[in-house]
Amino acid sequence: MKLAVFCGSASGDIPIYTEAAYAFGKLAARRGIGLVYGGGHVGLMGAVADGALAAGGEVTGIMPTALAEKEIAHTGLTRLEVVPDMHTRKTRMAELASGFVTLPGGAGTLEEIFEQWTWAQLGLHQKPCGFLNVAGYFDPLFEMIERTVSAGFMKRDYAEMLVCTVDPDTLLERFARYRPPAQKWQSKSAEIKAQCMLENQNNGS
Repeated sequence: MKLAVFCGSASGDIPIYTEAAYAFGKLAARRGIGLVYGGGHVGLMGAVADGALAAGGEVTGIMPTALAEKEIAHTGLTRLEVVPDMHTRKTRMAELASGFVTLPGGAGTLEEIFEQWTWAQLGLHQKPCGFLNVAGYFDPLFEMIERTVSAGFMKRDYAEMLVCTVDPDTLLERFARYRPPAQKWQSKSAEIKAQCMLENQNNGS
């Protein structure tokens, strides 16, 4: 199993962000989970990679040429792939990962996880998306997500497909049990087919 980790290239304003990123990397490695991330040695990106590597884990970095040329690439990774651009980076991370974990970060971090969450809603993949809510960092974000539900812009099923917890063990356990909801805009025929398959499975058990 490999998990993609989206997180900041900065360290944030309190040490617990870096400490949590490092600890998550160690935990993943100890559970035999490989990590895929943006490839940098700076900020929380570097911390999560260093934590995994210190525990003997496998870490793959995916970095666009423009950033690699600025010498922010981590030189101690299991594997570093240098790709042409940001779009290729995101595509490659999605190909390698079986789930997506978000640690504190800025606009780029949020853009990456929201894209994967949107794709999951559309049924383009069935991989879990989660947030490690270090020091309540994502509390305002989830208040906004709740607002989208209460205002009628999102079904609750799609909000609840996100895993959000302060505990990394709980996050990984919920990823292991994850079952995706029905995709958005599924045709009636597809719904009937899915229901028939489920009934056939139940009858055969």
